[in-house]
Amino acid sequence: MKKAWKWLEALLVAMMMLALVPQTVNAAESTQAPKVTDNYLKKVKEKGELVMGTSPDFPPYEFVQNVNGKSKVMGMDVEVGRKIARDMGVKLVIKTMDFDSLLVALETGKIDMVISGMTATPKRAQSVDFSQTYYKSGQNLIIRKSDKGKFHDYRSFGGKAIGAQTGSMQATLLKEQAKKSKIKTMDKTNDLILGLKTNKFDAVLVDTASAAAFAKNTDGITSIPSGLKIPSQGNAVAFHKGAKSLVKSANKSIDEIKEKKLVTKVYLPNVGKYIAKGKTKKEVKASNSMWAYKDFFIAGVGYTLFISVISVFFGFLLGAILALMRLSHNKIAHSIATAYIEFIRGTPLMVQLLFIYFGLGLVINIPALLSGIIAVSLNSAAYVAEVIRSGISSISVGQTEASRSLGLSKTATMRYVIMPQAMKNIWPALGNEFVSLIKESSIVSVIGVKDLIYQSRIVQADTYRGVMPLVITMILYFIITFGLSSLMKVFERKMNHD
Repeated sequence: MKKAWKWLEALLVAMMMLALVPQTVNAAESTQAPKVTDNYLKKVKEKGELVMGTSPDFPPYEFVQNVNGKSKVMGMDVEVGRKIARDMGVKLVIKTMDFDSLLVALETGKIDMVISGMTATPKRAQSVDFSQTYYKSGQNLIIRKSDKGKFHDYRSFGGKAIGAQTGSMQATLLKEQAKKSKIKTMDKTNDLILGLKTNKFDAVLVDTASAAAFAKNTDGITSIPSGLKIPSQGNAVAFHKGAKSLVKSANKSIDEIKEKKLVTKVYLPNVGKYIAKGKTKKEVKASNSMWAYKDFFIAGVGYTLFISVISVFFGFLLGAILALMRLSHNKIAHSIATAYIEFIRGTPLMVQLLFIYFGLGLVINIPALLSGIIAVSLNSAAYVAEVIRSGISSISVGQTEASRSLGLSKTATMRYVIMPQAMKNIWPALGNEFVSLIKESSIVSVIGVKDLIYQSRIVQADTYRGVMPLVITMILYFIITFGLSSLMKVFERKMNHD
């Protein structure tokens, strides 16, 4: 018993000593300056590129320009990103997506930093690390020229609708200060301007520099001071939470940018050359014609067709398998197929796409194009499965019994007797699903896939024309879907003839 007590005392003494050691070490470490221990900067240098996320619909900060028939993202923020990447000794790679998806992309490792006219608010700082601010600007309201003199600042819009970009500081400022106004948000600034011109809004709140760019390049609108109380925070670069090494490196570059006043003396004047300011009306009209952007629309059609064809193939293949599983007498296969079909059909395609691109991005980095194809394929498979299942179920049981009595196996019966008849019955419904898939594939534009919708957004941003690019896009979609419908009808007539 005494020996047991001695061992227990020795154990307690050892535990107390271990408890005191970390405190001593921590006390010693606390007297030293904090050191950067993360390996974010090391990883960036090893891969040789710094990936910047941005939403290029915010001139002069970031916008897309038609340069020799190719889209190029440029702007003041892009110049800041290039400076930071150059000082790190790496190449800058730009990924574009909706503004409200940028921080999600950063948190899931799709990008290394966000530079998109983003204000370093305390709420955002809870989930990301910000550099020091590199620029601060005011906030202006864009209004119709016909309303000039009617409105003076945000207080004049009691009961009126004011638009702002979803997830932006402008939306937050309006919700906090313009409580008597109706606040409406949209993902793209170009859509807000279009909404203003078509009387959906009475004003749009944007950054002062952006307000000037839109007012100078868009007919029928002008800008006025907002009168809002602007927070002390300015625009900063957002990094992944804990990426102190990247923040430290970026701050060195920003110190130089501020010291040499590169934003006002170099970056803004340089990007201003690519905005329509200073051009003659004839030059502006020629550069903004839809024909000048034909390569953009052609590229968009190519991406849309590629995504649609691949998704139709895999969607049909997986759909057929799911249909057979659901018709199977195997309870496990039946349950899996039923659960999959009901879940996919019960959740929006948008959510599925974002989960695959951002959610699975925490485990494996799936490129945007591949994520789009996977999401559209998996979604289509659920609907195709039900179409095929209904077609198979419509065939009389006597067909199966007759085939089996003639010595055909289950597989042979399904392949040579049931499926040919089922396909004839479901062909119209299957054709409708394929046509719908082409239109639904446009959802991939939200993660930066350069499909037809994405390209039309680029043309809108670059030309400051909201309606005409949409008209062209509608016509192109109609040509694609009408062509597919006509082709499906040809096969349908052949099946009925046979």
